[in-house]
Amino acid sequence: MSIASVSLDLDNLWAYLKTHGDPEWERMPSFLPAATPRLLEVFGEHGLTATVFVVGADAVRDDGAAAVAAIAAAGHEVANHSFGHEPWLHRYSPADLEAEVARAEDAITAAGAPRPVGFRGPGYSVTPRLLAVLADRGYRYDASTLPTWVGPLARCYHNRTAPSTKDSGELFGGFAKVLAPNRAHRWANGLVELPVTTMPLLRVPIHGAYLLRLHQVSPALARAHFRTALALCRALGVTPSLLLHPTDVLGAAEAPGLEFFPGMAVSAARKVELLGWVLGALRRHFEVVGTGEHVARLGEGLRGARRLERAG
Repeated sequence: MSIASVSLDLDNLWAYLKTHGDPEWERMPSFLPAATPRLLEVFGEHGLTATVFVVGADAVRDDGAAAVAAIAAAGHEVANHSFGHEPWLHRYSPADLEAEVARAEDAITAAGAPRPVGFRGPGYSVTPRLLAVLADRGYRYDASTLPTWVGPLARCYHNRTAPSTKDSGELFGGFAKVLAPNRAHRWANGLVELPVTTMPLLRVPIHGAYLLRLHQVSPALARAHFRTALALCRALGVTPSLLLHPTDVLGAAEAPGLEFFPGMAVSAARKVELLGWVLGALRRHFEVVGTGEHVARLGEGLRGARRLERAG
């Protein structure tokens, strides 16, 4: 049986508000006490060992540290999602970028998890400078690429609805991402890139938030979309990497201020039901692991794949 992976970006309420330009983020509101146990329960019901990308600024607070400890105790990989969750990492100087990665590492290890070996940039931001920092710090993989043409459209929607668009920068990527590989590959410096899988051929997203947007139109449409994506992955030999977020299990009342976010009109119960179906469908056709294990399993087959794409 082929493998697939599941990862979760543990973005907190304040991080969504910050990216959206809402000054309420400075109060650092959190929904981790509600989201973390619910997500771990769903993973446990399906016997999944996933990877959770943690924001360092959460790992240093009590509820975030408790979340990291619970995630690690359940056997899930804890990876680095930056310290401040700013999607404009491409604006950082080399020194500031290294400090951002290192601060998150320190926060994660202080909370009780092993030193991370995987990274995902906020807003799918990845640059040659970031890849160099990760390689120098001994990371095994990056998982920041979203190979789709939908990114710029999502950025336009974000800019139109955000109170402030201080620097949306590379948020959600550019149209060039549609040409990026939809399979794991190596950058020129040897670091493995594990993209967030999009539907083969059509290059439209299949992650949790996108499925919830479709679910608001029609639950049957959301399920058909995901079934089609899995069928294409199997037919074309793509080993999918599915991305989830805490908002995939939270209702609107548990995430105040996120009315603009896809799927927030769907109840928490319906979200958990959809997520359970998605994970069940994935497990029927693939052996499901975390992203770190996904990369390790593909490691031998990725030798010599560096020429697929340059870091730029």
